[in-house]
Amino acid sequence: QVQLVESGGGLVQAGGSLRLSCAASGRTFTGYTMGWFRQAPGKEREFVAALRWSGKSTYYADSVKGRFTISRDNAKNTVYLQMNSLKPEDAANYYCAADKYYSDTYYDPEGYEYWGQGTQVTVSS
Repeated sequence: QVQLVESGGGLVQAGGSLRLSCAASGRTFTGYTMGWFRQAPGKEREFVAALRWSGKSTYYADSVKGRFTISRDNAKNTVYLQMNSLKPEDAANYYCAADKYYSDTYYDPEGYEYWGQGTQVTVSS
């Protein structure tokens, strides 16, 4: 059974940094696409970043490009989201997700089969 457990959220001032972690377990994730999404109160869940567990491809939403970096540690089965230069509009509940298929629609939350419970990020202005 696939499990995704996020950690690393918290309160940070605007301009600060946080690193989110997603510990994945339950199977080998070779070939999977791993994504980070976020959802603020009253808004739809939106794509933040994604990577292919095999290979070097990474993808970012325009709103975070240049500020956020997604990466993985194969030995630890963990995906990270380094968030720099945080803005108040980045505040949301952040979710890690896994898609067992190699899909071009990595930005679509409907394509992901497994989700973590989320970790809250609050950015004060």
